[in-house]
Amino acid sequence: MDWLLQSEHYIEYNTRIEFFKEKSTSEKNCEIRSKIIDDQRVATIIEELLHWPGAVLKRHNDAKHSIHKLSFLADIGLRKEDSKIGEIIKRILKTQSPEGAFEIIMNIPTHFGGSGEDESVWMLCDTPTVLYSLMKLGLERTDKMEKSYEHLVGLKKENGWHCTASEKIGKFRGPGRKGDPCPYANLISLKALIQHPKWKNDKISREGAEVLLGLWNQRKERKPYLFGMGTDFKKLKAPMNWYDIIHLMDVLSQLQSLHKDERFLEMISIMKAKADTNGFFSAESVWRASKGWDFGQKKEPSPWITFLVYRILNRLESNY
Repeated sequence: MDWLLQSEHYIEYNTRIEFFKEKSTSEKNCEIRSKIIDDQRVATIIEELLHWPGAVLKRHNDAKHSIHKLSFLADIGLRKEDSKIGEIIKRILKTQSPEGAFEIIMNIPTHFGGSGEDESVWMLCDTPTVLYSLMKLGLERTDKMEKSYEHLVGLKKENGWHCTASEKIGKFRGPGRKGDPCPYANLISLKALIQHPKWKNDKISREGAEVLLGLWNQRKERKPYLFGMGTDFKKLKAPMNWYDIIHLMDVLSQLQSLHKDERFLEMISIMKAKADTNGFFSAESVWRASKGWDFGQKKEPSPWITFLVYRILNRLESNY
């Protein structure tokens, strides 16, 4: 804890909130959060997001894209009241589709079933990340948010969330069987869903979690939509932009009903075994866009990744 408290401001802030149960509104924590916003790296991201929806999305795991930068700001603790965040939220809310999902700019080639032109659309491997981020930033119980949640819930099939997209895209579908759930869409849909008090402990969340745990059990036989759970999946990595063990465990650990599940505990053991002799954790894979952050290198332990792992473990200890 001392090491985390002496780390960068965003790590110190989250450590105080998570492990010492301090209020985000305390004088000390408001002071720390203002320093987070003044961090040039954070300020640069905020300025980029003021141009939402930003650049055309070419890869769903593009760590440089606006949706993932938005999610990162939400994860480090920024709020709708913070400088310029409210303006970003206003811009995002203007992109809500008639169905309820929030859209971004994509270009789906014609040979994949798209129009081949830049257009404002939504896909289930992207829009839940926007919904999650808005909720984490403190936007709750508005008509637009409720509409988006109802839409997300309505997209779930008997075996989870499938590869689904706006009707504007036409016949586009990812590289998988039509009847299979998409692992990543399931992960981020569940991630968004459990932020909402109405849905966190609902049957639909438990079913979504079961799909993900079932995929872990069947990881040697199944790789739906090319999402495997092998060596790369098990590597510690931040931010939580894609389908990997930290991202999955961060989501599943928020459901207390899973804390004694053997499949869940098996992944916990794999993650814990990666600690060094001091109990610190290092990045085992990095996004190129993360250069300049503590988790953007592999040579030294990463305070942020260490925080993320211990937050997961702390939820088990405290029956979160």
